[in-house]
Amino acid sequence: MVAGSSGIACSGLAAPGAGWTAMEQQERGEAEAEAEAGISLHHFSGRLGEQVVHFQAMRLRDSLFLWVGSAPLLGSLAVAMCSPRDSIPVSTSLLGDPSDTTSNSLAQRLARKTKKQIFVSYNLQNTDNSFTLLIENRIKEEMMAFPEKF
Repeated sequence: MVAGSSGIACSGLAAPGAGWTAMEQQERGEAEAEAEAGISLHHFSGRLGEQVVHFQAMRLRDSLFLWVGSAPLLGSLAVAMCSPRDSIPVSTSLLGDPSDTTSNSLAQRLARKTKKQIFVSYNLQNTDNSFTLLIENRIKEEMMAFPEKF
């Protein structure tokens, strides 16, 4: 194993500059840093009812940050995690209107499914239970298709 100047260990890879453009070297370095840090980003979208909803999942080593919205906004943030003393994951609102429990509820259900600490930022006006169920199902569908991203 050879450690580069960035401190990231590389194994069995060609030396930087061996026929690569600067852009390719930068992309490779970012991918290696992500793998080493245990961070993975995944973007996906879906048309749910009449609305296009965007999702961004950031998988960290032992947790997941999930952003849901239709415009670049961070209006709410909740966190949930499983507890050895309770069958229902514990959760709390970190940001936004505490009376809107959509982020909390979604974080709890995803924490139960994944057994990870889950941060959820739900930034849509529609908080109807049937619509949030569509949101949850779209997330689960993506989790099944790309488990390594979650």
